[in-house]
Amino acid sequence: MSDRFHKRLWRNAVTMTSSVTPSPTLKVVEGLRECPFCGLFQTVPRLKRGQVAFCTRCDAQLARRRHTAPIAAPTAFCLASAALYLALLITQLLTINVHGRVNTVTILTGPIELGREGFGEIGFIVGLTTLIMPGIVIALMGAILIGASRRHMPDWAPRLLSWYDRLREWSMIEVYILGVFVAYTKLIDLAIVDLQAGVFLIAALMITMAATDSTLDVERIWHNRDIREEMEDGKGRILPVEHLTATDESMPPLQHMLSCHSCGLVMAFDHEVPREGDMGDCPRCHQILRRRKSNSLTNAAALLLAGIICYIPANLLPVMTYTKMGQADTSTIIHGVIELWQSDLIPLALLVLFASITVPVLKIVSLAAMVIGTWRKQKRGLRRLTKLYRLIDLIGRWSMIDVFMISILVAIVHFNFLANVLADPGVVFFTIVVIVTIFAVHSFDPRSMWDAAGENGPVPAPDEARQNSDLGGISEGGTSFPPHDMEPERA
Repeated sequence: MSDRFHKRLWRNAVTMTSSVTPSPTLKVVEGLRECPFCGLFQTVPRLKRGQVAFCTRCDAQLARRRHTAPIAAPTAFCLASAALYLALLITQLLTINVHGRVNTVTILTGPIELGREGFGEIGFIVGLTTLIMPGIVIALMGAILIGASRRHMPDWAPRLLSWYDRLREWSMIEVYILGVFVAYTKLIDLAIVDLQAGVFLIAALMITMAATDSTLDVERIWHNRDIREEMEDGKGRILPVEHLTATDESMPPLQHMLSCHSCGLVMAFDHEVPREGDMGDCPRCHQILRRRKSNSLTNAAALLLAGIICYIPANLLPVMTYTKMGQADTSTIIHGVIELWQSDLIPLALLVLFASITVPVLKIVSLAAMVIGTWRKQKRGLRRLTKLYRLIDLIGRWSMIDVFMISILVAIVHFNFLANVLADPGVVFFTIVVIVTIFAVHSFDPRSMWDAAGENGPVPAPDEARQNSDLGGISEGGTSFPPHDMEPERA
């Protein structure tokens, strides 16, 4: 279903007539790219295999060409991921033996046991991120590769690729395998624990899914996608699409241009583009066109405040209760780190400390600095803050290690009087902190920091804008390459 279905439905309900008079007001600017992190428009030359284009202002990656075959390599890894995923569903992860009583755990057991203990929401999140989302993203990638292998990419393929980008982060197999190892280290002092084939399947699935992403040449897939000859704007008008190259003499003013948040296509209108207004459907991927994310600062600040409020009880309240021979012992997040350290598992203790304590604090403090800096129109440290934004966007989901570890312990350690592990309210607040801070990072548009500081304006005249446009840095093993043919928007 199109992302604009609800808007079309509303427009048709409140508008009796619509203007369909064509007007040549849209131009696709080929060879130009907007940095998604600082908003600088730059020309990007045609890249060879193994080359990467970086933003000249904030060092963000603008484009990349893979060494591997663009379709065959990710297809092979995707098929391997599908096979491993199906095998994982019916395979045991761990087996524990306490005085002759044996329990086993699979990837399904943890969410089910959390639901039985009254933590159904946490069980749903664990099941969603470890069971449902991996299957969805593998299926999406398979469909994308089928569509990309055709001579003319079908309309549904770009929509699936856009959804893959949104959902891939919520597939947390990589984080879950670390949660398994932390749970294993806590169980070996309690009883006899055996690793089953499921652990190795998860590790293999993590590798194949990462290999699929690393071999997928998204830029090449987008360039193979035909651009429609007409586009429907936000008011329902049909606009013919023309093409313009970044080296042309008559470049439009920068305030007339925007780039698609999904496929990166740069377009120019014959009028100034509003900051958050709906400009219509992208002629290449059919996603909604906006210059900046809608209500970026307000949404990020609200979610950040929710994360700060929940962070205090998440660290003060116990996250689980461990009972052995009738003796109960509660554990907080920091207590779990101390236990690992006292057991001489220092590397694992540092890992949990980083993921469960340092990362949430880093996300909250960093995002707060970005929001406040944007409100104050701060000009200092923009490049550093932009790099920090990319970092917290990358590592944010790794805080789920403790949540996954608790789901495993709750699922496998239930021997009544002998030994038992129960989840506590602290895990609810901790999960909320992780989830809302991830959404807060996604809601914030880092380009707004540069906009507020005036680094993306005032906009020069068309000729001056063309002369001042920067060239993205190209590297291959540390070697710089001079600019040459512009990167086309179609193969």
